[in-house]
Amino acid sequence: MRYHFGLLNKSKLDYQSTRWLIIFLQIFLEIFLLFSWRILPSQAATEKPVPCVDLNAPWLLKAMCKQAKPLERKNPASPLVKLHPKSKTQPLTKITPTDLREPIDQLEETVRLDVQPNSHEPISNKDAIALQQELVDLIGRVESAYLTAAVFAGDSDTNNTPKADRLADRAKLVAATVNTEVSNVRQTLARAKEVAKNIPLLWQRKNYALLRQQWLKAKADLWQQFPINERLAPTEIRSVWLDRGTIVKAGNESNLAQIFDRLAAAGINTIFFETLNASYPIYPSQVAPQQNPLIKNWDPLESAVKLAHERGMELHAWVWTFAAANQRHNKILNLAPNYPGPVIEAHPEWANYDNAGNMIPVGQTKAFFDPSNPELRQYLLNLFAEIVTRYQVDGLQLDYIRYPFQDPALGRVYGYGKAAREQFQLQFGVDPLEITVDQHDLWRKWTAFRTYQVDSFVTEVSKMLKEKRKDLILSVAVFPLPEAERIEKIQQHWEFWARNGDIDLIIPMTYALDTHRFGRLAQPWINSTQLGSTLLVPGIRLLSLPELGAFDQLQLVRDSPAIGYSLFAVANFNPQLDQLLSHTQGNYQKSNFNSNNQPIPQRQPFDTAVNRFITLQKSWQLVQENGQLQMTETKFAEFNHQAQELQNVLAQVAATPSRSNLVLARDVLRRFQSKFNTWMLAEAKENPHQVKVWENHLITIERLLRYGERRIILGGVRSQESASQF
Repeated sequence: MRYHFGLLNKSKLDYQSTRWLIIFLQIFLEIFLLFSWRILPSQAATEKPVPCVDLNAPWLLKAMCKQAKPLERKNPASPLVKLHPKSKTQPLTKITPTDLREPIDQLEETVRLDVQPNSHEPISNKDAIALQQELVDLIGRVESAYLTAAVFAGDSDTNNTPKADRLADRAKLVAATVNTEVSNVRQTLARAKEVAKNIPLLWQRKNYALLRQQWLKAKADLWQQFPINERLAPTEIRSVWLDRGTIVKAGNESNLAQIFDRLAAAGINTIFFETLNASYPIYPSQVAPQQNPLIKNWDPLESAVKLAHERGMELHAWVWTFAAANQRHNKILNLAPNYPGPVIEAHPEWANYDNAGNMIPVGQTKAFFDPSNPELRQYLLNLFAEIVTRYQVDGLQLDYIRYPFQDPALGRVYGYGKAAREQFQLQFGVDPLEITVDQHDLWRKWTAFRTYQVDSFVTEVSKMLKEKRKDLILSVAVFPLPEAERIEKIQQHWEFWARNGDIDLIIPMTYALDTHRFGRLAQPWINSTQLGSTLLVPGIRLLSLPELGAFDQLQLVRDSPAIGYSLFAVANFNPQLDQLLSHTQGNYQKSNFNSNNQPIPQRQPFDTAVNRFITLQKSWQLVQENGQLQMTETKFAEFNHQAQELQNVLAQVAATPSRSNLVLARDVLRRFQSKFNTWMLAEAKENPHQVKVWENHLITIERLLRYGERRIILGGVRSQESASQF
């Protein structure tokens, strides 16, 4: 620019040249201004002027001040701009996504480890290591499942089996993995270990096809060896989502009872019952404008509560929070695809929008509410209060407790509802639609503003539930994205809710079609130490998942510090899965639904801790009896003594929950954990997976104590207290 301005002072330039240069500079300056303020030529006449900004260039400042006068505010309390759902200002580039799958489906692809049979495509070193580790882990899961089955075979009397026969059954299970007796299981395990050992060699030789073939066969053979006809489930949360489609299909209480019978026989102890979907309650509400029109002449929620409690199960109302409408549901009801649902239809000012003015984001299927709207928030609180006071549900689960999926880097942003824009502008003096990702400070404030709307609503719901019925459990179904990415893309900060003590259960939707992907999604959260006293329950999606694949994922959860799982959804149950679950976790409930032989962890955490530790002791005893627990007599005596001491103090806090008993139990547990690695040093060399499983289960007990402290000792909820009164 200096060069051009210098030309103006040269006498050699004639008048005509100077005139054309000035015209060129004027055009350049106009284009610069248009792009700087994100105003297109077609918009320039309709946009309000913007404040003059000092860019530290006097000539440019003077020119810009001619183009933009300072904004005058006649009424400080009024918005700076006229708010309209579809603003003409589009600071972010609108890009139509080519991937129209649900975001939860896209998430699985980020941890995909494909193993295509007969493929000669090269395998990266990273993937080769992952394949080897996955096979080693699967071997460990098979061995761990047999050990647990052997423990239960020794003390189960569900079928009135004579003790001698039960001990014989246990001996067979032990022989399958820990004795020297040759069996199909041991042969399969030995072959799989050899395959895992040879993976680096095949990779170095670039024999990728053979590597894949051997890996797939070893995996399939190991799956076939799982003891799926034996009870092996510990005391755990065994939950399932009972979806709207299944409820509607049932049509009446009698048919719904058959579903509950299946779930009880399968050992399920907690049901998340879809109560609010796309703004339609499943029950006749006095708060919501319309019950789900597919429900005719019955109250499914009333029936569900009764049926669950008769069978010793908990019933939690599962509600869509900020998702207001669903195009797929509209199709079932023969409504227009973009119908926003009965609530937004009655209150259009409660709607939310993306940066292009769309209520339903491009490539997605759901309209959302504006969480900033105080009237909308109060409506939802009233609706949730109606559910937990009219019905003796055991808890409330918040689903869609977030904004829809976004990608600011691609110009896809959501949250520009009327109330949100007004409130943000009053706080920060700018309409959020005028903010770009490049304005880092303002963009952080805009993200934090939206995240706070969700955070504060969770707190309000938690407070309301405690005021209505302090025994209620509050759970959340959430995305398992990394924390920073999740806040940026859906404004869901569930770590904060956990640390703040607002929620009891976190159910991350860790959906995957194979165990490797499931583990990649779930284990960072299972192992997290940032969740306060909240219990984490990974979600497993059954759709397109083979029964043995589902069992493998369940076994991964059982070998981890997690306290249970949640299956999505009842619609995907089948007779084969029913049988598998019944054999492995449901036998003990068949004879007497109300026996409540095993505590439900979220309701009776201290009793669960005792139960889990007793199972640990039995597994140690079993391994020791078979000569596999390598310790000196002195160490073994010390180990047994401290284990018995720990069992005693855990039983004491379960019988008499108090601060002093809890402190004592924690101290003894910490001392036991601190010496555990020393005691298990030799065993860890021979069976590292099993020792890690035992360490994980001690962490589970530690988490149960922390959870019990908040709910029972500090929260004043009795250990046996629940709506069901089993």
